[in-house]
Amino acid sequence: MTQLPEAFLKKMQNILGDEYNTYLESFEKPAFRGLRVNTLRCLSWEFKAISPCKLEQTPFSFNGFYIDNILTGRHPFHHAGVFYLQEPSAMSAVTAAGISKGMRVLDLCAAPGGKTTQAAAELKGEGLLICNEIVPSRARILLSNIERCGVTNAAITNEKPEVICEQLRGFFDVVLVDAPCSGEGMFRREPKAAAQWNDLTNTACAKRQLVILNTAKIALKENGVLVYSTCTFSPEENEGVVDAFLKQNVDFEIEDISAKFGRCAEPLWANASTELKKARRIFPQDGGEGHFVARLRKHAFEPCKVLNWNNSINISDSNIFEDFFNSQFEGNINGELHEASGNVYILPQGLPEFRGINMLRAGVFAGRIKQGRFEPEHALYMAAQAAKPRNVCLLPLEGSELSAWLHGEAIEAPSILEKGYASVQVQGFPVGFGKVADGILKNHYPKGLRNL
Repeated sequence: MTQLPEAFLKKMQNILGDEYNTYLESFEKPAFRGLRVNTLRCLSWEFKAISPCKLEQTPFSFNGFYIDNILTGRHPFHHAGVFYLQEPSAMSAVTAAGISKGMRVLDLCAAPGGKTTQAAAELKGEGLLICNEIVPSRARILLSNIERCGVTNAAITNEKPEVICEQLRGFFDVVLVDAPCSGEGMFRREPKAAAQWNDLTNTACAKRQLVILNTAKIALKENGVLVYSTCTFSPEENEGVVDAFLKQNVDFEIEDISAKFGRCAEPLWANASTELKKARRIFPQDGGEGHFVARLRKHAFEPCKVLNWNNSINISDSNIFEDFFNSQFEGNINGELHEASGNVYILPQGLPEFRGINMLRAGVFAGRIKQGRFEPEHALYMAAQAAKPRNVCLLPLEGSELSAWLHGEAIEAPSILEKGYASVQVQGFPVGFGKVADGILKNHYPKGLRNL
């Protein structure tokens, strides 16, 4: 059993009362494991028909399920972005946000991408998603997960929250703040986190969280929604931060999300308004490792002076890319073309100007124009909104060819394939692309994604 600090146990006993022993008993059981079906690829009922393991729906997302230990990141469906492995209670924040098709959404603390890809699925390929991560290495992981899940209407930034929010003041319908916290809800999964905890951790985290919330608020337009979430049990970091924020910002009100999550516990905070009961806590006995979620509505007018991004750079020899695209896909290019030093991007509509913001990627990195020809990139074939590929190599789920492909090996090309580039798929889901030559399908699967 995980060794828990005495000060932490005493605090949990005060919080849980009669349910304290139930909480302790949870450490004798395995941690919850879950996945969320990526509805940019398929609907939940469709995934149930092909799922390699038993699924039990969570109360935190219509597309979220508890799973056993069979599925891992090595499964072909994971490579294809059909599902995202995610702790069940972590799905609650996006559910509480009420994101719908066409909105502008900012995920301010986005890596590794669970909430971002969940928000993208709710947007259904329309609207705009800005996802930010301040740590460069984590931002690259975020980018990889966004490409894997086929998200086409996102921009990934690697910037300080205050820079993002000031530059994009009043721009968003929804801002998600999954704040850095003491991680008490993860102690069952990550015993090392428990060993690093001390009774000063909560106070330090709470100060930082309040600063982030006060930064995030300015990015919201009037009537916009700010969702604050943590994966900790600490009242100081949860109700305490929300209480302090509401007292400092009378133009915000907390909205009731109790109907979304059933029996999850009401928040508890000394000397605070009863309004805080509209937020929700999730304990292991509620079906998740640990989470807190509050939904805040902004009523003040926030002038938005954000300019649309000006695509002043035209694609040189644009017919090279367009000819390639038309030879590879049926349908139209879904987005605005942009070139930078020969690199071609398909940008989402409504992209704002990013002056002074470090941006890793916007839209889909389609490929490069080199010496009069076009060389495609992995993201072009993974894009969920891309037109239907013409040249497709279908690999069976069970078989040596798919295993070899995900290992980075060349495989024998089916005779029906035409010479040149081909989309590689498993059960209709993309797992990259290759190039057919002399009866061989040469592997273009990125080295960092391979099963080694």
